[in-house]
Amino acid sequence: MEQRDTLLHLFAGGCGGTVGAIVTCPLEVIKTRLQSSGVSFRAFYVPQVHLGTINGGSVVRPTAVSPGLLQVLKSILEKEGPRSLFRGLGPNLVGVAPSRAIYFAFYSKAKELFNDTFVPNSYPVHMCSAGFAAFITNSLMNPIWMVKTRMQLEKSARGTKQMNAIQCAKHVYKTEGIRGFYRGLTASYAGISETMICFVIYETLKKHLAGLRLSSSSGPVHEKATTDFIALMFAAAISKGCASCIAYPHEVIRTRLREEGSKYRYFFQTARLVAKEEGYLAFYRGLLPQLIRQIPNTAIVLSTYEVIVYLLGSRSK
Repeated sequence: MEQRDTLLHLFAGGCGGTVGAIVTCPLEVIKTRLQSSGVSFRAFYVPQVHLGTINGGSVVRPTAVSPGLLQVLKSILEKEGPRSLFRGLGPNLVGVAPSRAIYFAFYSKAKELFNDTFVPNSYPVHMCSAGFAAFITNSLMNPIWMVKTRMQLEKSARGTKQMNAIQCAKHVYKTEGIRGFYRGLTASYAGISETMICFVIYETLKKHLAGLRLSSSSGPVHEKATTDFIALMFAAAISKGCASCIAYPHEVIRTRLREEGSKYRYFFQTARLVAKEEGYLAFYRGLLPQLIRQIPNTAIVLSTYEVIVYLLGSRSK
């Protein structure tokens, strides 16, 4: 029975992650470009800024501004073509199913263990379970995410041949060795806080929704309606949105660490450089496409997971 439940969670988590990755890939590419240090601010000058001089004359200096979501989207479409919006989808599809499967399987197993240690289904249980599952998943999957990020950051003119996932992996190994595949791992560990916050909020909302349904339902409580899954999607969206806003800076640091040939070496060194050279607002570059991507993505992943677990779980009983 335990083995069947584990396989069920593996399958449900994998399906949810795959659907979410395909739907939201273009937004992830835009987000990654915005997070990187390679975004050309010079292409987004605001002209006609007049500055006074000592002799009373004036000079015109362009003022660099941060490019927005639509500007980066337009730049990618014009210079690289629509296919570039799906850069990194290959390793994403290769990695997202096993990563989500591993995550949900370890999360489910950890909840069983921590329920015996803490008050069952309490905040410490959800936080520890989410943190443990995220640590295992990040450690195992970082090489794939590293290749995905490198592919998303690669810029090439429209019509030119771009590296595929295997070529990119070979290039990383040739230039940086095995250690190159684990760049950004420390930032991923820092991002565990986002996962923990997300699941604490999600489980709290889910428990609240279950209580409302129990008090208002006149039919059998074991039967789930379509409205229940819609409510779960909203719960997932709210929880991910809150968590992303709180813990977002680690994503910018992780992207910088994964850039090829960059000056960024370690987590705190990267944080200091970004703050010194670009200001603290730079830690939130790409937040808008991240929220637009992650909120529906998380809603899709978690609701698909819940639906599959419910449907397959109920049929096997």
